[in-house]
Amino acid sequence: MDFALTEEQVLMQDSLKSFALNELLPKYAHWDRTGQFPAELWPKLGEMGAFALRVPEEHGGGAYSYLDAGLTIEQIAKGDFNLCYGILNACFCGDILSRFASPALCETWLRPLAAGDIAMCVCLTEPHCGSDAASIRTCAVRDGDDYVITGEKSSVTLLMAGSAAVLFAKTDPDKGARGVSAFLVPLDGPGLSKTRYADMGARGIVRGSLFLDNVRVPATSMIGPENAGFSQVMATFDYTRALIGLMCLGAAEQTLEETVGYVKQRQAFGQPVSKNQGVSFPLAEAKARLEMLRWLCYRTLWLRDAGLPHTAEAAMCKAEGPALCADVIRDCMVLHGHYGYTQDYPVEQRYRDVLGQIIADGTPQIMKMIIARHMLGREFA
Repeated sequence: MDFALTEEQVLMQDSLKSFALNELLPKYAHWDRTGQFPAELWPKLGEMGAFALRVPEEHGGGAYSYLDAGLTIEQIAKGDFNLCYGILNACFCGDILSRFASPALCETWLRPLAAGDIAMCVCLTEPHCGSDAASIRTCAVRDGDDYVITGEKSSVTLLMAGSAAVLFAKTDPDKGARGVSAFLVPLDGPGLSKTRYADMGARGIVRGSLFLDNVRVPATSMIGPENAGFSQVMATFDYTRALIGLMCLGAAEQTLEETVGYVKQRQAFGQPVSKNQGVSFPLAEAKARLEMLRWLCYRTLWLRDAGLPHTAEAAMCKAEGPALCADVIRDCMVLHGHYGYTQDYPVEQRYRDVLGQIIADGTPQIMKMIIARHMLGREFA
């Protein structure tokens, strides 16, 4: 087994880390304080190829692997954790559109997505169902050459800044999960309204709820065959959960690096506080735990690239990754002393931001259910 990255991947990591620390980190707190969407950074990330990771070359993307996507999101998170939501959405939407949408739909939306000219949303969650995606109530009814969509979507990332959404709706409510279809819905049409959330973290990603009142979209906006949407989203979750693990890892890694520097220069009783085992041991434990998470996430994406099963591995990344990283960041906050609790350092913001990913894309309980089913068999779990 070869665990080495290619020379190109190492160079990509170095370039992205330099960009993240020099261009993104200085304004990381700004978007949190103002609650503004970082529109000025979107084209810069587009130039770096961060939104083109799952877009084919013929539509402005690159020949990137799933592992490349993970390496990218890990490094960008070191500068601005919340910008990674744009990468995550672009991977999700780019993958689904390029695999299942018509050539015309791909040509219209994938090129501006890859360039960073637009942001895209994923509309799956609804107020009454988060993890139970098969229970959505939003309906799409065929009317001639159109579908008419009615319903409500909640917890929509980048909603207030998005140009379009990959939206999931019931086209055959009697079939349950087998009656869900996916649509590309522009977010500037009639019948659409939005409300913004006041979140404890990740404020710059402008999350909110979307209301659809008889929204009419052409039948050509359907992504893939009718009633095939649920299988599409489940297959996509199988690698985006690993991306979430690496997104959280990047934020925790950067916090750990900053904390190592801090405890080496912070003096107490005539010596650096790093000489105290009560300080150095938590840092050593954090380093070991993050390294284990890194290789679990890398292996999951390698399995995806190899076309091998990875559903349980992806669930492990999501079940343990965000919580582990939040624990590491919290411990680093404590090692900063009372300064860590202030906004003078980015530690407290990263802690708030990372906590949101414990909930997103399936709670830890749902992830453990997936893992248990793979261990025991569905009939015993």
